[in-house]
Amino acid sequence: MQSEKITDVGPSPRERRYDDACGTALALEFIGERWSLLIMRELVFGPRRFGEIRANLPGLSANVLTQRLESLEEAGIVLRYRLPSPASVQVYDLTEWGREAAPLMRAMGRWAARSPRHDRSLFMSAASAMMSLQALVDPKRAASLAVSAAFHFPGEDFVATVEGGEVQVRRGVMDAPDLAFTGDTRALRRTIYGKAPLVRDGAGGTLAFAGEADLARAFVDLFTLPAKTA
Repeated sequence: MQSEKITDVGPSPRERRYDDACGTALALEFIGERWSLLIMRELVFGPRRFGEIRANLPGLSANVLTQRLESLEEAGIVLRYRLPSPASVQVYDLTEWGREAAPLMRAMGRWAARSPRHDRSLFMSAASAMMSLQALVDPKRAASLAVSAAFHFPGEDFVATVEGGEVQVRRGVMDAPDLAFTGDTRALRRTIYGKAPLVRDGAGGTLAFAGEADLARAFVDLFTLPAKTA
């Protein structure tokens, strides 16, 4: 009788259990796998096609993305549906419960940005850049400013509205915003967090901008990176 070789490869992500009653342990069962939280980040501002998600997560294979989306869908965090005509394409989106994790993601990003290992030169998606504005705004400064700003990234448009000390962000365009910024996310980081001089045409790798210069400077001054840990 031939013996059967059995290899213990451990539990699959969908079977992983921490046997811990803490809600944090359950959260890790849902989103603790590599890429899961970043996939959710890409969906915070609305539905995305499979290819759009993958394009904004360099290094993520199509196979792993499919697995993670299936796991998140089974957990009730992500849903998929088809957009109405004329688009008629399948998209993925966060459920209402899944979207409740957005403040947690912003808090985690703000916390991790204090690490000396935080490297601002790495790739950053447009969704990540816009979420950073929400995470790194100074509420006291923002309380005294009401402004709308359009952001035009290559292939993606967003609108950020500052009101009541908070920054609200949505995908899309806006008629007659107070300010308009154009460039990529590297230019955003150089302008907003690096505090490079504002130049209307975006010279020096900064964001090009339209609107009142004083208002643009006041907007940029709302955001700052947190101090690094010792």
